[in-house]
Amino acid sequence: MLTLAIDTATSAVAVAVHRPGSEPVRAVEVDPRGHTELLAPLVQRALRAAGAVPADLTDVAVGTGPGPFTGLRVGLVTAVTTGYALGVPVHGVCSLDVLAEQGFAATDAQELLVATDARRREVYWARYGRGPDGARPLSAPAVEAAEHIPAALRRLPVAGRGALLYPDALPGGLDVLDVDPAVLARVAQRRVAAGVPTPVEPRYLRRPDALTTAERASR
Repeated sequence: MLTLAIDTATSAVAVAVHRPGSEPVRAVEVDPRGHTELLAPLVQRALRAAGAVPADLTDVAVGTGPGPFTGLRVGLVTAVTTGYALGVPVHGVCSLDVLAEQGFAATDAQELLVATDARRREVYWARYGRGPDGARPLSAPAVEAAEHIPAALRRLPVAGRGALLYPDALPGGLDVLDVDPAVLARVAQRRVAAGVPTPVEPRYLRRPDALTTAERASR
C-alpha cells in the first residue's frame, strides 16, 4: 500500500508518500496563499524523493478540512483527479482529526482542543479525547472567534495555529501548528484497514469570500 497524502486545509501545503513499515517522505511548504502554485511541484518532489512514480500509488488520502475555501478546494480537486486518473481509491480524513493525533503525541493530556486559522479573526475548532485507537472527536468542527469557545475548553492543550494567533484566548498552545501529511496517511490507512468510512466530503463550514454573479444575485 503506497499512499499519497495531501492536505491544504491549514497554512501549510503538505504532501507525503507513505508505505506502512517504511519512513515516510514529506514535502511541505508554509504559505497560506500559495496552495495553487505549490501543490503540484510538492507532489512531484515527494514522489521523486520516495523513488516512486504516480503509477506506483495504490491510494490517495486527503484532508477534508475545515479550511479556507480556495486552499481546501485545491487539495481536494488534486486528490480526486489523481485517484480518478490512476484508478485508485481516495480517502478523506478531517484535517482536525489529524492535528488531534499529532497533539496527543505531544502531550500526556486526555483531552485537547484543535484550533486552526479560519481567517476573519476566527478559528476552526473541535474538542478531542484520547482513545485506544487514536484521537476521538468529542464535538463537531465549528467556526467562531477564539474567545467565544467555552472557557473550560480554552484551558485545554491546543493543537493548531489558533493558539499562536490568539494566545490570550488559547494559552495552552502545543508545538503542533499544521497537518503532518505522514500522520494523515497513517490515519487513512488505519481507518481503511478497520473498515471505517473515509468519505471525500469538504468541510467548508461557511460560504467562500468570492461568489459568482448568480450567487451574489440570489443573496
